[in-house]
Amino acid sequence: MSSPLQLYKYERFTAQSLQNLKDQLIYFGSPLAFNDPYDCALSPRIKEPTDADVEKLRSHYLAKPEIENGIRREFEKASPAVLRDMLLRIGQKTLDDMIKRFLSQRGVSCFSEKKDNLLMWSHYGDHCKGFCLEFSTMADPFHKIKKVRYTQDMPILDIVPILCGEDSDPVSDLYCTKAIDWAYEHEWRAIHNQTGTAYRYPSEALTGIYFGPDMPLTAIEIIALVLAGQNEHVQLWQGSRSKFNFSVEFQPVNYISHLEAKRLGLLGTAGT
Repeated sequence: MSSPLQLYKYERFTAQSLQNLKDQLIYFGSPLAFNDPYDCALSPRIKEPTDADVEKLRSHYLAKPEIENGIRREFEKASPAVLRDMLLRIGQKTLDDMIKRFLSQRGVSCFSEKKDNLLMWSHYGDHCKGFCLEFSTMADPFHKIKKVRYTQDMPILDIVPILCGEDSDPVSDLYCTKAIDWAYEHEWRAIHNQTGTAYRYPSEALTGIYFGPDMPLTAIEIIALVLAGQNEHVQLWQGSRSKFNFSVEFQPVNYISHLEAKRLGLLGTAGT
């Protein structure tokens, strides 16, 4: 599935978010810090193997030259029902271990298709006092970004391709599955091999910044000055509450610093 042309990341106005903006960094944090309790407590059900699945797994394990003779005989003699129960236990342990490794080792960074959702501005944009970064998905790290799937039911995983070595990373898809209550986020996730990693994106990846309706003018000026020194092509947008629907509307902002306004004889228009 192809990603949208732009994706958005909501930020609070903090020293850390300013530093990340100045250094052009996207941070990949641990899923253990996410605010959805099911992000870190997924207990996916395992699809019960069919008779054909059981025989496929039996053949797969018997073909391993390193398998111990006792285990080999057990696989050879076990009935489909006994072997099915054995494989379900093996599969559950394998899956639990993969989830544990993912949570402790992998880093995730979250983005949205939407820049004008009130809940997003409230939850992630510091109650409309923060800002929202617009990224072009043509640049890294968006080439392998995954769309979050929203569902009412807990995921069901097929253990057969996992045990046969045909699916080496089922947990990434698992952690791109969320409860349908979160569907308003229209989320996409980028996953890094190591948690706590700060990825430096190319300057052309950042194409716009949207300011929340309640973001102080001083904060807007600080961000504009940071961009003026390194990302002049980035378009700035001022947000306001729509008078017609429950959303945030944006108008382009052309920032002029106080010194530039003074030089041009435009005193009184600085910051407009």
